[in-house]
Amino acid sequence: MPRLYIEEYTRILAGQQVSIACREGVLRDHFTAIINDIKFLNRQGIITILFHNMANRFANRQHFRTLAKRLPETRIIRVRADTDFYADVLDRKPDFKLIFLERKFLTDLEGRRLNTLNTRNVRDTLQGYGSLIGNANFRAALEKICNCIETGHPARVHILPARKHTIKHELFSVEGTGTLIANNFEESFLPIVSNTDEQLIAGILNLYKTKGYLKPRGSSYIASHHQNFYMTQIDGIAVGCVELKPIDVQTAELGALAISTRFRGQRVGVFTVKAFIAEARNRGYQRIISLTKNPRLQTLYRSLGFVRQAPAEYAKRQTQSPGVPMFVKTNLN
Repeated sequence: MPRLYIEEYTRILAGQQVSIACREGVLRDHFTAIINDIKFLNRQGIITILFHNMANRFANRQHFRTLAKRLPETRIIRVRADTDFYADVLDRKPDFKLIFLERKFLTDLEGRRLNTLNTRNVRDTLQGYGSLIGNANFRAALEKICNCIETGHPARVHILPARKHTIKHELFSVEGTGTLIANNFEESFLPIVSNTDEQLIAGILNLYKTKGYLKPRGSSYIASHHQNFYMTQIDGIAVGCVELKPIDVQTAELGALAISTRFRGQRVGVFTVKAFIAEARNRGYQRIISLTKNPRLQTLYRSLGFVRQAPAEYAKRQTQSPGVPMFVKTNLN
């Protein structure tokens, strides 16, 4: 179960409008779970709208009564069953966030779950979607979703598999449970300043400890070296981190670089490393070194002017990580 950051995300979401859209079959099959998630959002002060297309027939009357009774704070809009559900919902121009609950994850052609996309990414790989989420009509809706996002109504669209807690985990955890499509991510690079920051960074680093690319760094280590840790935030929430380790008066090491997998493909790693370079330069360093076996990170370093080297003056540091390639950047301008 992912860790929930209720306080941190509520600060961003409280008072905002979140719309949830699900077709009749999805709503029927996950009725209680969807209601419980919407009630959870309401308790956090989030304004909610529920779109559905359950037909207005006698067999559904109990569902309508239950929705009205259990979701008194939610505006419930029934879309006519004989219309294009996705087009109808999008034409109403819901604000801020719109969540489509579907049968399956949105995946690429290899079946890998897609976490975060912008509208350009969606269009670049449009042919790979559709049947992969169990609803062939959804592929046609993706172009309209992109058009709506580009006009700002809504600014963000989430595509989630309907499950227990799926909305809660999507909106209140770092990793999420589905796919977020948006163009307006706000990035910042900041020093950590609180115990909450330390816990968030420890959580992100913990995601990577089993991959074999990072040495374990627990909360106690982060607390005792907090002056050297920085975090990358997306919309005010920590999604990545890096450690600036002084080596000598001219050299800083870039260590503990980790980015939430949810934001892969959004160039958050590029932003983080560039911001680290600027911070090292501002602190008077003239050279950066970093040791990594991570092929993704090695490619990123090369693209930003790092060169694989093994300078003699850093032999002592190299012995602490035997067999791990060292990358060096000397031009910090």
